[in-house]
Amino acid sequence: MGIDINTDENLSGTTHLNEPVSEESELEKLKAELAQMKDRYLRTVAEFENYKRRNARERMELIQTAGREVIIDLLDMLDDCDRAQKQIENSNNIEEIKEGVMLVFNKLRNTLAAKGLKPMESFHKDFNPDLHEAITEVPVSDEKLKGKVIDEVQKGYYLNDKIIRFAKVVVGK
Repeated sequence: MGIDINTDENLSGTTHLNEPVSEESELEKLKAELAQMKDRYLRTVAEFENYKRRNARERMELIQTAGREVIIDLLDMLDDCDRAQKQIENSNNIEEIKEGVMLVFNKLRNTLAAKGLKPMESFHKDFNPDLHEAITEVPVSDEKLKGKVIDEVQKGYYLNDKIIRFAKVVVGK
């Protein structure tokens, strides 16, 4: 036989049963696949851009909402401050004024503590550059106070166990 047709995959042969694939049809197939991949790529990029925009918008809404809750809670203190101001203007009793102002301060501290704010304890603690910002060093006569915080110029604060303001301190040397 002059025809060498491969009808069995286990037998050798140079001619296949399928018609030879022309280069043009393979090129068209590759072009179609490339167009499909480009389309998929563009859709993926567009979806990612939409995700980024949506994520940024949600983050802004979350920040605004969180700030709103704190402001609403602080409005009570603002009302208390207004009442205290009226009392100060109309009263001459210093003890009553002190007591009223201390009540407002305590209410403010309690509200902020309920939101996760916690003051940093620095006085007579070892100086720690991760917690404290040294304003100055002052010579001390007591050896026990060397390297310790001897004065707190500005109190440091934690918000939910994360430092939001470092304490500004004076360190003994």
